[in-house]
Amino acid sequence: MRGDLVRKLTVRCLSAGLAVLSFLVLALTSAELPGLALAAAGAVAVWLERRVNPRADLVAEPVLLIAGILVGYAHRVPEAGWNSVALALTGVALLGLTLTERPLRDAAELEVRSANLGVRSSPLLVADRLGPAVLVLLVVLAGMAALTLPVWPALVLTVLVGAAATVGAVGPIALRRLRPSGGQSAVTHALRRHQPEFLLYFSAPPGSEYQVMMWLPYLERIGRPFMVLLREPNFLPAISAATSAPVVVCPTPRSIDEAIVPSLRVAFYVNHGAKNSHCIRFAHLTHIQLHHGDSDKAPSANPVSAIFDRIFVAGQAAIDRYARNGVTIPREKFAIVGRPQVESIAVRREPIRDRADKVVLYTPTWTGHNADVDHCSLPVGETLVRGLLDRGVTVILRAHPYTSQNPASARQLARIEQLLAEHRTSTGRQHVFGADAAKKMTLVDCVNASDALVSDVSAVISDYLYSGKPYAVTDRVGEGDRFVEGFPLAGSGYVLDSQMSNLDDVLDRLLGSDPLAEVRWQTRTRYLGDFPEQRYADGFLEEARRQVDGARAARPVPSPRPAPVS
Repeated sequence: MRGDLVRKLTVRCLSAGLAVLSFLVLALTSAELPGLALAAAGAVAVWLERRVNPRADLVAEPVLLIAGILVGYAHRVPEAGWNSVALALTGVALLGLTLTERPLRDAAELEVRSANLGVRSSPLLVADRLGPAVLVLLVVLAGMAALTLPVWPALVLTVLVGAAATVGAVGPIALRRLRPSGGQSAVTHALRRHQPEFLLYFSAPPGSEYQVMMWLPYLERIGRPFMVLLREPNFLPAISAATSAPVVVCPTPRSIDEAIVPSLRVAFYVNHGAKNSHCIRFAHLTHIQLHHGDSDKAPSANPVSAIFDRIFVAGQAAIDRYARNGVTIPREKFAIVGRPQVESIAVRREPIRDRADKVVLYTPTWTGHNADVDHCSLPVGETLVRGLLDRGVTVILRAHPYTSQNPASARQLARIEQLLAEHRTSTGRQHVFGADAAKKMTLVDCVNASDALVSDVSAVISDYLYSGKPYAVTDRVGEGDRFVEGFPLAGSGYVLDSQMSNLDDVLDRLLGSDPLAEVRWQTRTRYLGDFPEQRYADGFLEEARRQVDGARAARPVPSPRPAPVS
């Protein structure tokens, strides 16, 4: 995070500084050649800033560069007549393109775009390239001024760029604004040809793509054509690369109308995002909540779940969790389908005490959006990890993807990673952390490589439960004996108190005697369903096919309700 901020500040100072300096040199001195060189360098700096910070609002710098280069050109080529007229027209055209670029890009970002569908959004493509094209024109103009060449070739190039922007972006956007809602776009026609029977709807903050990634392989195994509907464009590259199914970005509620084609019957969701309502308004679809994990956290018993037609849960414990939290949902809305993502987790039944070199997976969660759901153990994580290292174990540290959103958590995580790096250097023990644990290994890889787990209250515990291996849970709430009442899954694990005062006792049981081994197997069925290990994912696949086929046979296709105001 800090490195990213330093890069942004560096290119900000570089582009603004060069733009101002080149203008002052060209406007106030007779050093035209150095001034033009500075202007060309300023154009390159602005391009670099666009690469580092695509959302930067860069208007003042190009305007200063245009003004400076025009002054330098007038000094270098002072002849009057057509050349002066061409120079003025070139300046006006460049200024117009510069001032148009940002509004055009904002308008283009409201357009529907797609991947894996054979359709490209020309407005966005053109809008993204207009800014760099203007910078190239500035470099060309500066070079022509330095060589005292006539200005009309630069004018021709500028007019051509403007014409391309008009034809490729301004025209299509204007036509779409004139079309009535639900107009048949190229994306709509392509989706009609694809004939998707269900969609996966997704809206979330940056860094949340893991919520979709965990479900894509299983949606593909359903064996029916489907599509992914995104609301935020930043997810498009990663998610479209992870599937061959069409991925469509609908930035506005109205644009969703273009993606909901008649063949669709079911919509799956992986979270309780506020924008889910923009799709739930299509009453002819069966709306199914999948969740992106199963834990005893409050969000896993969100009352908003009641708006869905069906709720897929891993086991009976999830249904009981809603009731325990006072959320009344009819039993017929629930379907126990297991947690298909655990099918690749190796099940181990031999006692942990029999293993010589033990590996412990530590998975601290994030702080959450408010204090009520803050179960993050990173404030005491260094004490915990030192206790593990004193036991001679190898540590795999895999933090929650949202950890970096909290600066304090990021610093705490960095200190623990430094501790592990130093210990690895001094002892040769191959601890795994950072990108090695988060990017090179999946969560399943981490689970299979470990012999025991230490986790906060999170969905990782229920996934780990499938392996049958022991786990410990941190009580960061500080509820003591009442902790297991609120978080029943902790009853099959060893509870670490909020200050780690019982760390030695917990590690003795976790890594040695493991008295809760039999209790875990009973809890496993209640949380993860009773499905055969060899065909565990079939519980989800069969129920999903049943829903898709049943919805296709039962429901007509009415017109969509009016789009809500965003």
